[in-house]
Amino acid sequence: MKKINKKRYIIHPEGWKFAGILFASSIILFYLSASILIALIGFFLTFFVLWFFRDPKRDTPQDENLIISSADGKVCLIDEAYPPEELPIESQKMKRICVFMNVFNVHVNRSPVQGNVDHIVYKEGKFLNASLDKASDKNERSSLVLNTQNGTKIIVVQIAGLIARRILSFISPNMLLNQGERFGLIRFGSRVDIYLPLDAVEKCKVGDKVVAGESILASLN
Repeated sequence: MKKINKKRYIIHPEGWKFAGILFASSIILFYLSASILIALIGFFLTFFVLWFFRDPKRDTPQDENLIISSADGKVCLIDEAYPPEELPIESQKMKRICVFMNVFNVHVNRSPVQGNVDHIVYKEGKFLNASLDKASDKNERSSLVLNTQNGTKIIVVQIAGLIARRILSFISPNMLLNQGERFGLIRFGSRVDIYLPLDAVEKCKVGDKVVAGESILASLN
């Protein structure tokens, strides 16, 4: 069973590409226009991008019965729903907890449980506001199925949003993810849905602010 690369970064490597382009553009525009204002705007955007791609260390509770948040943000919906139809699993209703990430949240996503990566399925779609209920069905998404040691299936769905235009996954099938381990990233505002067994006990409510890798969303029976 393969394990994910556990190298830690203060700034995720994805951020350096954007920051480098902005920084170089700022230098060129300043050279061509001699405008300090343009240079300052460019430098501000460069530092904002680096801040956006920050990847802070998190202290994750290690408990096989706990479901830890996969995303920083706000709980925007708790309901019962069917998992994405493209997944090659039995279609049955599950409890769903949705976390909306705005552009100011950390966008590195973390595993809610320890488990083996069973499936990863990407589906193209629209780029509606990720806080809308229909975003789960209509928007571009990447679905991850995890099998825990006790045989429970947990599904994590990364959903692109109005601004977010790319979902990144760092994993592949048969990898072992530890609880709180990084598995992906969504650029510039988005949402993560976690599907749980119906008898899972909620430990959060709509409107709660949560932290990826630390906040407890639910517990398994």
